[in-house]
Amino acid sequence: MDRVSSFDEPLLKLLGGATAKVMAEHLDLHTVGDLLHHYPRRYEERGKLTALADLPLDEHVTVVAQVADARILMFNNGRGKRLEVTLTDGSGRLQLVFFGHGVHKPHKELLPGRRAMFAGKVSVFNRKMQLAHPTYQLLDASDADEATEAVDAFAGRLLPIYPACKQLDSWRIAKAVDAVLPSARDAVDPLPPSLREGRGFTSLPEALLKAHRPQTKADVEDARARLKWDEAFVLQVALARRRYADTQLPAVARRPVADGLLDAFDAKLPFTLTEGQEKVSKEIFDDLATEHPMHRLLQGEVGSGKTMVALRAMLTVVDAGGQAAMLAPTEVLAQQHHRSITEMMGELAEGGMLGGSDRGTKVVLLTGSMGMAARRQALLDLVTGEAGIVIGTHALIEDKVQFHDLGLVVVDEQHRFGVEQRDALRSKGKQPPHLLVMTATPIPRTVAMTVFGDLETSVLDQLPAGRSPIASHVVPAKDKPHFLARAWERVREEAENGHQAYVVCPRIGDDAEEAEGKGAKKAKAKKAAPEEDGDKRPPLAVLEIADELRKGALAGLGVEVLHGRMHPDEKDDVMRRFAAGDVDVLVATTVIEVGVNVPNATAMVIMDADRFGVSQLHQLRGRVGRGSAPGLCLLVSEAHEASPARARLSAVAATLDGFELSRIDLEQRREGDVLGQAQSGVRSSLRMLTVIDDEEVIAAAREEAVAIVAADPELEHLPELRTVLAALLDKDREEYLDKG
Repeated sequence: MDRVSSFDEPLLKLLGGATAKVMAEHLDLHTVGDLLHHYPRRYEERGKLTALADLPLDEHVTVVAQVADARILMFNNGRGKRLEVTLTDGSGRLQLVFFGHGVHKPHKELLPGRRAMFAGKVSVFNRKMQLAHPTYQLLDASDADEATEAVDAFAGRLLPIYPACKQLDSWRIAKAVDAVLPSARDAVDPLPPSLREGRGFTSLPEALLKAHRPQTKADVEDARARLKWDEAFVLQVALARRRYADTQLPAVARRPVADGLLDAFDAKLPFTLTEGQEKVSKEIFDDLATEHPMHRLLQGEVGSGKTMVALRAMLTVVDAGGQAAMLAPTEVLAQQHHRSITEMMGELAEGGMLGGSDRGTKVVLLTGSMGMAARRQALLDLVTGEAGIVIGTHALIEDKVQFHDLGLVVVDEQHRFGVEQRDALRSKGKQPPHLLVMTATPIPRTVAMTVFGDLETSVLDQLPAGRSPIASHVVPAKDKPHFLARAWERVREEAENGHQAYVVCPRIGDDAEEAEGKGAKKAKAKKAAPEEDGDKRPPLAVLEIADELRKGALAGLGVEVLHGRMHPDEKDDVMRRFAAGDVDVLVATTVIEVGVNVPNATAMVIMDADRFGVSQLHQLRGRVGRGSAPGLCLLVSEAHEASPARARLSAVAATLDGFELSRIDLEQRREGDVLGQAQSGVRSSLRMLTVIDDEEVIAAAREEAVAIVAADPELEHLPELRTVLAALLDKDREEYLDKG
């Protein structure tokens, strides 16, 4: 069998139909290679031998003892069987218990007088210490030396515990691994020998053996170090090759033009740009001036001025004779961007129109719900080049939309946007347009290097002058109802001082099962989790809360609602009136999470705050404190003080640093959600690596990968690395990376 094919061998051949079917359907394991890369999640130590008198509660222990007696008891009117075995070792006594079908074998084997070794977790039942369903090994008393050896081997072993599923438990997976483990010696090693030796890594076959069947803890450490590195390195090589390939693509260089639209815009700005905005703008302008497409991720806290930076980039492209398109995830946000950009540009956004500037251009909006006439005009303005800037939702991607010369695509909130959509828009340029991706979700450096590894990253980490601090507090509505009453008083005080407030709920209302956006999905998912004591009722709803507030705590104030089921015109009308100050309190779902900019809104009350994720709460909170008055965010929760949900809320209340919060969020959710389905290009390749804990590994692997790809873009001299890359990047993943 050659070196590659043994890894490609279907599990069906080696394990039998039933096991292979469960592995394929429930664990996505199809080949020998898949199973060998299905690493143990942790290792149980049988524990040192423990005297019965010293047993620690809730710990995994191993004891050697003699059976004093064993008896079968019936319960449930004779329908249930329980085997109770009492052990003694001279220092104390211990009870074992086996239930149901598990009683037959031990009943035959654990006879009074037999000596055996037992391993299990110590619990208490009826005030007695016990082991429930322990594993055991009988010891033959005739040969004391052999018995001692067996004791040492059994007690000292590390038991691999595999990620399992209901249909297939860990020990059966371990058994299947035993069947394929000999194939580990055929593993193709992706690391160049100089790199492996330079970093002192063990060989890949040895790392696989040590991962699955470690003799010592040092074996586990060796295996982990090597396998983590492989994952980081192979992925970073794939991304480095993508970036290299992008530098080989042609694009039209878009260089700034003196006395053009950008200069006219800068001249009328009523404030100076922050240092960060200047620095990031320079990075973007340098990219735009090159003859290969820019691929840049712009990260910035809510309100750090990303839109301003993006707009200046779009104006540069228009100056250079091209067009720029901005893609927003929702119609509300597209309208909001269109409004704020036309306001910022003034007469410069009215090119070719009466009263417009002769240096101006047209800024058009294109969304799915536009009337036919307006839509036809917008499409005409795009194809003739009359409109230099277009802002829209994914309606921009439809085949009907043709551009005169698309030079730059700005994507707002990438994590809500499929790579296919991004790709479809890019294909609308005569040559690939430059791409700027913006996100207000702070992404830890390692996640950026892993998930957005094909994009260069710019970070805006200072807030513009004039932004106010936001005070955040948790309101424990269940334990201290008077705190909630005080929260509504605070909202009323803000309104009486001429300010406005948001109240956010996870659900719209009317229909108990319906909910909107991520918060709702989380709410549904969390209803299944018994940890939160506030989850016995459905999440609070916009329509119900608005009604209660109008009749009760906020009677007399202008209270309006905003949610995703409203007609776009109706939504726009409510947002306009709120922005104009005609509405005191806006009760909304998470539609306000991104991009809604009302500087006069100073307070936010988030109901059922524990049903939202950390970064989502941080995003929502960023809607207040956008003007000169300080912001206030109240996180209302019925979760118990000691629950993880409350810990999450306290973390949000304790810091305004989005990067710190994204770390906390990531630690709690681990990689699955972060890399997410949309990032399927990397998701399934991370098994040992954790992007939050292995920052140094990822950074070092990226450095090595960049050097290797720069020296040998086609990896001609590294056939093993090429083979492993080909296996990792099956067609779907290759396409994912291509769409970058």
